[in-house]
Amino acid sequence: MATTSQPSRKRTVHQLDTPFSTVSWPSVSPEDQDTILELLCELLSPLGQHRQTYTKRSKGKRAAKREKAAKRSQDPNKEPPVPPMPEINTKIDVGLNSITKNLGPLGGNSDRQYSLVFVARGNQASSFNCHFPQMVGATSRRLDAGKKIRLVGFSKPCADRLSTCLGLPRVSSVAITSDAPGAGALQEFVQKTVAPVDAAWLDETQDLNYLTTIIMATETTVGPKRLRNES
Repeated sequence: MATTSQPSRKRTVHQLDTPFSTVSWPSVSPEDQDTILELLCELLSPLGQHRQTYTKRSKGKRAAKREKAAKRSQDPNKEPPVPPMPEINTKIDVGLNSITKNLGPLGGNSDRQYSLVFVARGNQASSFNCHFPQMVGATSRRLDAGKKIRLVGFSKPCADRLSTCLGLPRVSSVAITSDAPGAGALQEFVQKTVAPVDAAWLDETQDLNYLTTIIMATETTVGPKRLRNES
């Protein structure tokens, strides 16, 4: 049995594209990114310290049952109360899902207004975070100039450091509300050094003209087709 190969063939691949222009990430110099990261970690570190001190790692269901039974047999007055998490914990959201949900498809949740969104772009492929400029731009569009949400994309890998500061296994993005306690210095510096997201195409949608879906047609080369010959 022998095989023969045909020459390489051409085929057309179709890909859907958006009729709107892409939205770029705001430009932030490496020096300003370093300063912002230091201020952000200073704000978040009390959360990681609290989790490290008072949150015990799981040792399995059996160990948890034994520990729970032992506590029942002890004098409750001897067990010191665990202090509450720092107040900043209620003023931040962590992770793509929770931040995206609160930004919302209709311009955000008015009960939880963000002022700053940080994304560890250096640790991710662009497909995981490319929606942030569009969503932040859409949400900020209805806000006054001084209240527009600032989006900071860290170009260098910093997810591990953010994880340590928060005491969480993985952190790729963090959002902070406008009324977060202790965030004044961070908010002031970011507002001074980072421009709001520029989503000019949103203004063009006010005329309500219908824009059709764009279908990209690209000609590509595929491998030769192998033919099987019976011998």
